[in-house]
Amino acid sequence: MLLSDFDFDLPEELIATRPASPRSSARLLVANGNNINDSFVEDLPKFLKTGDRLVFNDTKVLPARLNGVRNRSFDGNKISSANIEVTLLAEKTQRIWSALIKPLRRIKLGETVYFNKSFKAKLIDKVNGQALLQFNIEGAEFMKCLEDLGVMPLPPYITSKRKADSRDKLDYQTIFAQKLGSVAAPTASLHFDKALLDKIKNIGVEISFVTLHVGAGTFLPVKDENIKNHKMHAEFGEISNQAVEEIKKTQKNGGRIIPVGTTALRLLETAAQSAGTISEWRGETDIFIYPGFKFRVADGLITNFHLPKSTLIMLVSAIMSKETIETIYKHAITHRYRFFSYGDSSLLFP
Repeated sequence: MLLSDFDFDLPEELIATRPASPRSSARLLVANGNNINDSFVEDLPKFLKTGDRLVFNDTKVLPARLNGVRNRSFDGNKISSANIEVTLLAEKTQRIWSALIKPLRRIKLGETVYFNKSFKAKLIDKVNGQALLQFNIEGAEFMKCLEDLGVMPLPPYITSKRKADSRDKLDYQTIFAQKLGSVAAPTASLHFDKALLDKIKNIGVEISFVTLHVGAGTFLPVKDENIKNHKMHAEFGEISNQAVEEIKKTQKNGGRIIPVGTTALRLLETAAQSAGTISEWRGETDIFIYPGFKFRVADGLITNFHLPKSTLIMLVSAIMSKETIETIYKHAITHRYRFFSYGDSSLLFP
């Protein structure tokens, strides 16, 4: 299967740079196979059944993008400065984080990036286009600086159109975010507000939470024309015994398991691959789902509209079939649905 098989033309104006407000006013495309209905997220309960279970990702996004300055002196007096953008990826050990740096070539090993007078980081390594930074503070003090100085790490297709701002600290976070660790939001969940969750619970649909910390690898393109050669970046996740028991109870009673977002789906399917059924799980997953994949947990999926030639368009093609997704996406483009992280939503049943 080739990368070019997952390409399609998307009008630039359909890429959303701000979310719908209120959250649940976004549009919702509902597909049962090739049968397509146009609706709104706030009407989601109409398409669910008593006994179904939605599974959300409760990860919390770090305001992980920092703007700093690298200073370099010559002969003890002349100063050369360079603006440095840092996007934190993961905490490796105390005070040490992996990060993306732009431009990486402008900073040498051992040099320091200053974010303000008291918050700084030293470059201690460069590996495969990533940096390893050692910060001068840790713990609550570090997180306070991040909250004060950091901005949300919006995807490139948004930041190419506008800079992240204070609104994004609310817009790019789910209302139930709890466990800090992501550098990208589980965007399908951004459409849910308290009123919608209450409506869902009132019709007898149950809710479970799992955690997958979304990494920057979610934005990396597939470069090999043979998609089977693509290697996913590993991301940390965990499924509690409570969530497992809830899911098994729903399955036993004949309810459908519907992950909200590709991150929740990838975690559920990771945990079920070895034994064939869902089980308590904790670790790193680099699962790559494309057509031909055998789903063991998910009966459907709530997700946004994805990039051409991305691993996510391959994932939805796996759950619905490639031909069906082509039909769905042609409909979405014709009917002017908004795409990507801040865009509209879809409810997919194979």
